[in-house]
Amino acid sequence: MKKQKKDYLVNNNFNIYNGVLFENVVSEALIKSGYKDLFFYASNDATIELDFVIRVKNEIVPIEVKVKNGRTKSLNKVLEKENIKYGVKLSQNNIGFDGKIFTFPYSLSFLLRRFFNETNYIDW
Repeated sequence: MKKQKKDYLVNNNFNIYNGVLFENVVSEALIKSGYKDLFFYASNDATIELDFVIRVKNEIVPIEVKVKNGRTKSLNKVLEKENIKYGVKLSQNNIGFDGKIFTFPYSLSFLLRRFFNETNYIDW
């Protein structure tokens, strides 16, 4: 019996599983930078899903990991409805800020803790 290869690229499964791979890379970076408790959030009706929810000082900060340059529907909904001041989008984009959402490339996810600790212009 021939053994199937598990390589995602060989079996053309990378596009199916790449979201999970990126989320795992980000979770490792967050844990290694000192975030001990990482939470996932999904609403009861499954209209909102947040990849990570962390605590920064006395605030909750939702984080979405986007493989492509997709929109952050769940993050936008949470920031509109809840008493949450800021959110983070990790993607392949450059650094940015649109008033409530900080955007960082994946490669900088290990620096999020330092960013939040050293940022003076955010009203926590």
